[in-house]
Formats: sequence, structure tokens, C-alpha cells
Amino acid sequence: MRVITGIKQPFVGEAFAPPDKSVTHRALLLAAEADGTSLIRSPSRSADCQATIECLRALGVGIRLRHGHLRIDGLGLGALRAPARSLYAANSGTTMRLLAGILARQLFDSILDGDASLRRRPMERVAEPLNALGACVSTTRGFPPVHIAGRSLRGGRVVLQTPSAQVKSAVLLAGLGAAGVTRCRVPVLSRDHTERLFFRLGLPLKSNNLELHVRPVDRIPAFEMRIPGDPSGAAFLAGAAAVIPGATVRIHRVGLNPTRTLFFRYLERMGAEIAWSPDAPDPWEPGGTLTVRGADLRAVRVDPADVPLLIDELPLLAALAAVAQGETSVRGAAELRVKESDRIAAMATGLRRLGAGVEEHPDGFSIEGGSPLHGADVDAAGDHRVAMAFAVAALAAVGITRIRGAESAAVSYPGFFDVLDRLTAGFSPHRGEIT
Repeated sequence: MRVITGIKQPFVGEAFAPPDKSVTHRALLLAAEADGTSLIRSPSRSADCQATIECLRALGVGIRLRHGHLRIDGLGLGALRAPARSLYAANSGTTMRLLAGILARQLFDSILDGDASLRRRPMERVAEPLNALGACVSTTRGFPPVHIAGRSLRGGRVVLQTPSAQVKSAVLLAGLGAAGVTRCRVPVLSRDHTERLFFRLGLPLKSNNLELHVRPVDRIPAFEMRIPGDPSGAAFLAGAAAVIPGATVRIHRVGLNPTRTLFFRYLERMGAEIAWSPDAPDPWEPGGTLTVRGADLRAVRVDPADVPLLIDELPLLAALAAVAQGETSVRGAAELRVKESDRIAAMATGLRRLGAGVEEHPDGFSIEGGSPLHGADVDAAGDHRVAMAFAVAALAAVGITRIRGAESAAVSYPGFFDVLDRLTAGFSPHRGEIT
């Protein structure tokens, strides 16, 4: 449990964005099948990425952490080793879905499993397109455990119905070892970290609007890269400043991938002042410094077409909406129901306890903000993004808020609450962790 006391006095602080979880997962998976040793500098130390590391070790990949960097001894394309037991993805849906794309074309059988939360997350959405390429992937009534009978794959055209970067990435990773061209049609634009890594490594990928073509390769070259800062993690620090008029936070090393920064444009629409200072140009994953100054926020309506690029930040947007004047509306976000928790229900329950007016919809929520919030006991439902979103709302509340399950923040942002405490030090007399 974590205790947050609301503050009203503006604060000024600086922080570094945590390393990007999404990029770390993908770099690890490609390095595992590369020829030779790859070096990943400043990787995410999140619990999710640790799950990917442990799964790869169980597949025979040598991975060493030294001085904050990872050295991965790649085994070569299609040369992973049969695991002795089920591969445990813990709470990481990214680990399970992306690794399924690689395991589908290995010549051994495997099982992917996870914790109780991950066992409630849908996996047929990744099994179906992989099976269309000749894979043999079966779920347990649509959910984990996922059983994979490794076999040779054939290229083909798959049309994805779910706007998921994870499913898209699974198909692209499978296509690297399939016979012939694999074509993947996506319904809308989503995160493109996998595509950027393919281009960076010279892998044969073509992108034509919403259709991607990947050809098989004989090898993946070993590589070296520094992981950019996570915009989704930085968003919660930005939100902490946004809810306190006059507060200012400068966040360094934030990834500026265009598919990851839409939340900050919505934050500007809500009234926060935002300034960007790009770092030295990086053609693959640009980054920079983000400065956010809080203001009296106003409500927004989220375009359903924007939801896929906002999905991780929508719990935070709900927290901001509880403070903003007017009604904020989010629709087209049914995917929130099948994340680490039912994020719509979890945020609605907690924000009501804090005094906000919340109406749940099957695919979103409406929040009438502007009324004073008051401290309360809230439950993060074991969900890292819900826990961090409640922390932001608690800063704007009068009194003490206790967040049950706050330790789940380590799934994506280890140390988040410590960073938040440092930013607001001296402005809140009662903070910290209790048991």
C-alpha cells in the first residue's frame, strides 16, 4: 500500500523517463536469434521485461546484466532450444504474444503460461493469425496457457481485426522464418517499434500504409542500441505536474516516437503547457526533454480513432478528467476491459471514492470533473497503470489517499513512487509506503 497526501502548492522538479518497456522487449527477442552477441544499453528493468529475459534464458539464450547493460548471446534464427518446462510470462502480455510469434516457427513444442491476471487476457487474437501462416497454436478456451507445436511456417496474407501492436509484431516475427512473403494488414496505425527495429537491422520489411510485407531471412545481425525513455512512464510524471496549476516538471530522455506521443497532445488540449527540446537526432527512436507546466484543466472528448495510440495512457487521462472542468468522454476503448485488470471498472470505482462523477460504458467512460476530490482508500486491482493513475489523482485531492496494490507499478515503472516523492518533496507531509 502507498500513501499519497494531496498538495496544492506548485512544485518544480526534474526526472529521467524510465527506459522504454516496449522497445526493450523487442530488442531482447531479436537479439536472442541474432548471430553473435548484442548489447542493449539502459534496458527497462521492469518486471515485464524480466519475464521476457527469464523465458529466453529457459530457451537457451545467454543473457548477462553488467553495469546496467544487457549482453545477449544470440543463438541464430530458428535455433532456440526446447525448454524443459512451461515458459512463465508472469504478468506480461507482451512477452506471451510476441514470443508466440517466434516459438510458432521453432521445431519443438512449447507452452506459454502466466500469472492469474495474464490467464484472464485473450490470446486467440494472436493464435488465429499465426495459425493462418501454418502454425499450430492453441489456447485454453481463448486464454493462457498457450500450447505451441513448432513447425515450418508458410508466408501468406493475414488481416488483423484487433488494433494491437503486440499481435502485429508476433506476425512480423513469425514472418522472418516463414517460407515466402508474409503480408500483414492492420486496421489502424499502432506502435511501430518492431518495424523500426527491423529497418535498423536491415531486415526485409516493406510498409505500405496499413499493410506490412516481411520476407524470410537467413540470419539476424547482432547489434548494439541504447533504449530510449518510455513516453508512457513519462506521462504519469507529466500528469503529476498537470493537476497542480503552476507546478513544473522537466523530464529528460523521453522517447519521441510519433506513435507514442499522442497523449501529450491531448494533455495540451486539456490546458497544460508543454515544451519539447529534441536530443541529438536518432533516425530510429528519437528522444528529447519534455517540460510540463500545470494549469486549470478542461475536459476533452477522445476521438475513438485515437484510442489505439492512447490505450496505455487512458487510465491517466481518466485521473486528469476527474480534476478537469466539464465532462470528458472516452468511447471505443473496450480493450481496457481485458488489460491487467478491467481498467474501466477499476478507475471508475476508485475515482468515485475520490469524489468524481463517473459513468461507465461497455467501451469507455464519461467523467464529470471539477468538483473537489477528497482522499480515500482505493484499489489498483494489481494493475500498474491504475496504481500510477490513482497517485496522480491523489495529488489533487484534499487529504490522504491510500492506494492498495501500489507495488504493481514495478511491472512497468520500478521506482515510480520514489520519483514522485522526490518531485513533490516538501509539499506533502505524509507520504510513503505502509504495510
